[in-house]
Amino acid sequence: MKRIMLVFLAAILCVVTGCSVSGQNTGGNDTAKSYTQISQEEAKEMMAKDDGHIVVDVRRQDEYDAGHIPGAILIPNESIGTEQPEELPDLDQIILIYCRSGNRSKQAAQKLFDMGYTNIYEFGGINTWTGEIVTEG
Repeated sequence: MKRIMLVFLAAILCVVTGCSVSGQNTGGNDTAKSYTQISQEEAKEMMAKDDGHIVVDVRRQDEYDAGHIPGAILIPNESIGTEQPEELPDLDQIILIYCRSGNRSKQAAQKLFDMGYTNIYEFGGINTWTGEIVTEG
């Protein structure tokens, strides 16, 4: 009897905790609670479209100068606060975000989402990027 009760309580606990919403949205839900994390292959496919998207590198200037994705603009994560960046005037624009390893891009994506941006896609870091990279200089 105790064993059945424990199994029943464990099942209820799994159902209750499994229904809570936290962290990033992984796509497919119109009631997103956060940004959408995508693979780098998905990001490449999105970059190939002429849909008005913008690619944002959130690393430091020296990292950006050493090599970045073609067409990416630099908005360092540290510069993103509570005010809308002037480089991103459209809250509904598709924004693809990356950094070096994926940590700062997740932070920046969440901050932008919290500001009201609706189409934020985070795709990790340039350290695993297999596409083209350009350097300044």
